[in-house]
Amino acid sequence: MSEPVNEPTARPPRRRASARKYRAAFFGLAMAGIVAGVAWALLGSKLLVVRSVVVTGTHLVPQATVLTVAGVQPGTPMVRVNAAQIQARLDGIRQVQSVQVVKSWPDRVVIEVTERTAAVAVAVAGPAGGFDLVDPSGVVVRWVASRPWRLPRFESATPIAGLRGDPSVSQAAAVLRVLPSSVRSSVVSVSVTDGQVAVVLKSGVTVVWGDASGATVKAQVLAVLMRTHARFYDVSGPGVAVTKT
Repeated sequence: MSEPVNEPTARPPRRRASARKYRAAFFGLAMAGIVAGVAWALLGSKLLVVRSVVVTGTHLVPQATVLTVAGVQPGTPMVRVNAAQIQARLDGIRQVQSVQVVKSWPDRVVIEVTERTAAVAVAVAGPAGGFDLVDPSGVVVRWVASRPWRLPRFESATPIAGLRGDPSVSQAAAVLRVLPSSVRSSVVSVSVTDGQVAVVLKSGVTVVWGDASGATVKAQVLAVLMRTHARFYDVSGPGVAVTKT
């Protein structure tokens, strides 16, 4: 005679509901503990704080100046380092063109500086003399006593204080960038008149280049014309070239 099989007793609905509540409470407490631990690690502990600030890309601006203006204090929680605010402060340094602030976890802030590059030199009137080195935006990068050989003199009737944002400076810099290397290395001065850029070479030759458009064609035409050994070349007009001996 076979023995009866005992069927599993179903858990009462009230007990099942109670078990679900305990599990929910457990997971809720665990999640709260994780959040509290993360918050403590980011804000309260000394594990994720600034221990070093590294500055790269500086040549004109002393690193000490960048660090002072950036204002990142050692011991600051990394999560509280505001890259946008640091960049805004550093943009106020005249020689700085752009800045990128990178948080290198767990404890380092890297400030990558791109400095302005001078395109032309402008003679300074007055007893001090010398030259202001100016970037394509018209910003004075620095003052020097004598003109660097690689930078042409910018001829302008506009005082240096009014050059910032002057389109003629940007136009001159744009043309200097597209000049053939053999011509660019010989430029001693550059000027802009009625939108036309002209350069004077070491030999005394004047080249009216016009604007920065059509650089390839202008370079080819100028190379042919310079075989005539003239003293003046005008390649500014499309399809028209002028020389004067």
